[in-house]
Amino acid sequence: MQFLNKIRQVWQIKDLRNKILFVFAMLVIFRIAAHIPLPGVNIANLKDFFARNEMLGMLNILSGGAMANFSIVAMGIAPYITASIIMQLLTMIVPKLEELSKEGSAGRQKINQYSRFLTVPLALIQSYGMLMLLRQSSSTIVENLSFFNIANILIVMLGGTMFLMWLGELITEKKIGNGISLLIFAGIVERLPASLQQSIAIFDVSQLTNWIILAILALVTIAGVVWLTEGQRNIPVTYARRIRGHRMYGGTDTYLPMRVNQAGMIPIIFAISIVLFPSLIGQFLIRSASSFLAKFGQFLITLMQNQLFYGLIYFVLVVAFTYFYTSIIFHPKQIAEQLQKQGGFVPGIRPGAPTSQYLSNVSGRIMLAGALSLGLIAILPIITQNVFKISTFVIGGAAILIVVSVVLEVVKQVQAQISMHEYEGL
Repeated sequence: MQFLNKIRQVWQIKDLRNKILFVFAMLVIFRIAAHIPLPGVNIANLKDFFARNEMLGMLNILSGGAMANFSIVAMGIAPYITASIIMQLLTMIVPKLEELSKEGSAGRQKINQYSRFLTVPLALIQSYGMLMLLRQSSSTIVENLSFFNIANILIVMLGGTMFLMWLGELITEKKIGNGISLLIFAGIVERLPASLQQSIAIFDVSQLTNWIILAILALVTIAGVVWLTEGQRNIPVTYARRIRGHRMYGGTDTYLPMRVNQAGMIPIIFAISIVLFPSLIGQFLIRSASSFLAKFGQFLITLMQNQLFYGLIYFVLVVAFTYFYTSIIFHPKQIAEQLQKQGGFVPGIRPGAPTSQYLSNVSGRIMLAGALSLGLIAILPIITQNVFKISTFVIGGAAILIVVSVVLEVVKQVQAQISMHEYEGL
């Protein structure tokens, strides 16, 4: 009943209703574009190729499901995500970019503009690499690859990526969730009916126990993802009292939130890029004229098809990148200095270097739980497929993490806007 009341309340607020309808319209436009194939592509052979190559399914998730159709938005917003990650890394390395990031909203807008510029060459490179991979894998997928046709396909794919980037920013401006995440979310949700239909078609009563266990495991996984997304450690912070004239300032108690998963989806995106690299290289080398290179390419493909080896490498990479990326975005020394300047301190800990060391130790402990949990979520499909022998309705752990994170973020932002309207008496 409370849920229905919230829906009714959202619908009664005209401004919020218009924003939600606008976001929905943008997602519909994205899904229509995702089903418009590029010219000269054999869709049937392409889908068969994706069905036989599970690793490309990860890239298909990042494209919002558009890559499996090799549509005009086949690369999705993956190049923009890569560009944003590169700019975040460069911000920590290049002094000028670091200074720019400290200039507030104006500085962040410039860095976002640089990310857009960087997206253009990355989209062209990734589009060309995917086109050549499909050409090397099967000559029946993309036909008549003359120079003019290649240039035409690359320009259309670049335009599709920039179009989705624009849609994502329009959605973000409405403050109903993050636009990029919502585009990926729409692609994942769109695949659910087809997966459910395939599962019902091959349903066997003898596997009923496995299906029940799988359903329970799915619910536990969703609960774990919610815990991982929302879990945080609150560090108590006290601000010293200051007397100026006849007034007293400060003397308040608050807390510093430290999330269990501070890195979000970035470690999984990093790990996917690395773990797919050997297979992509193998696909290029397997058709080489050199027998040594062809054998080496086949070795790479066979090695990465080993589920145990692949799962272990994937898990280790996710854990390692969680530590790596968290160390980039979380700076205990800067936080300790800022607290000291503002007259704040952690009770029982001296300001300055001891506070920095304390925050670093706490971050390391909770990061271990977050990194291991994120790694387990990432390899969840491999575990379920090998244990329950059901592959038609197995959704990747990364997809579950995206779906749950997006839903939680949208709910929070909608509730914030409802509270704002109630506060303003609208």
